[in-house]
Amino acid sequence: MSTIPALAGAPAATRGAGAAERAAEGVAARVGRALEAVFESVAETAAETAALLTRVATEGRRPATADLAALRPGLHLRLARQELVSGVGFIAAPGLLSDVPAWLEWWQSTGEGDVRPLLLDLDPARSAYADYTHWDWFALPRDTGRRAVAGPYVDYLCSDEYSLTLSAPVEVAGRFAGVAAADVYLRHFETAVLPLLRELPGPAYLVNARGRVAASADPAHLAGSLARGPDFAAALERVCPAARGEVGLVPCRPVPLVLVVGAVPGSAASGEAETEAAGRGASPAPSAT
Repeated sequence: MSTIPALAGAPAATRGAGAAERAAEGVAARVGRALEAVFESVAETAAETAALLTRVATEGRRPATADLAALRPGLHLRLARQELVSGVGFIAAPGLLSDVPAWLEWWQSTGEGDVRPLLLDLDPARSAYADYTHWDWFALPRDTGRRAVAGPYVDYLCSDEYSLTLSAPVEVAGRFAGVAAADVYLRHFETAVLPLLRELPGPAYLVNARGRVAASADPAHLAGSLARGPDFAAALERVCPAARGEVGLVPCRPVPLVLVVGAVPGSAASGEAETEAAGRGASPAPSAT
C-alpha cells in the first residue's frame, strides 16, 4: 500500500496513490539534486579547511587567522562556479584560533558580481554577534556530526537577506574545529524549487529537520514558519517515505530536507482522513466550495 496520500481523485484509489507517490518521490529527488550541488561546495571547503588545520598542527602550533587566508582562492572559485551560492566560508569553533576568540573566514558575492569579505566585530564586549554557537547552522553540525540546512531566516550576520544556510562539521583528529557553510538566498532557492512543488496537484512544502519551512506551495505553511506535528528528523532517517495522517513525508535525499505532501480535497486520501477525524469526534475541515 502506498505511503503517500493520493494527490488527486482517480477511479482506482490504489493507482492514484501509486502515481502520487512516484510524483512526490520524483520532486523530492530533484530538490535533493539542486541542493546537493551546494553541499558539494560545502564539502570542498570542509576538506580544504581540515587539511589546512592538520598541516598547522604538524608544525606544533595553533592556527591563526592569517593561516585561513589560504582558503580564499577556493572560496572565491566556489562563489563564481555555483550560482545558488551567495556566501561561503569556514566558521571557527571558539578557542580554535590563537589570535582571536572567534572568526568567520567568509566571502560573499555582490549584486555587481564582485566578491568581498565579511568583516565583523566579534569582540564579545562590543558585538551582539560574538557568540554564533547557538545558531542552527553551527549548532546542528556540532551536536549531530552531520550536515544541516538552517533557515530560512533573516541573515543579519552577513547579508540582511532572507536566506538558507547549508553547513557541515569540520573535524581534525576527531575533534570539532568549526563548520564549513554556504548561504543561499531564499529568493534564489524558491526560483529553483517552487516550479517543482507546483507540479504536484496537492499542497506541498519543504522542511528541515526541525520543521522550519524552507519553501512552500501550500498557503497554510509559509516559508520561514514552523510546521508542527510529524517528527521530521526521524523522517530523514527512514529508508522509505512515510505517511502521518493527511500528509506524506518524503526525504529529499541526499540532503536533509523533507518534502511534505498533502491530499487534494475530494481525493480518496482526503476522504479517509475526514472519516478518521469524524471517528475521533472531530469535524472534518470545511470545504472550500
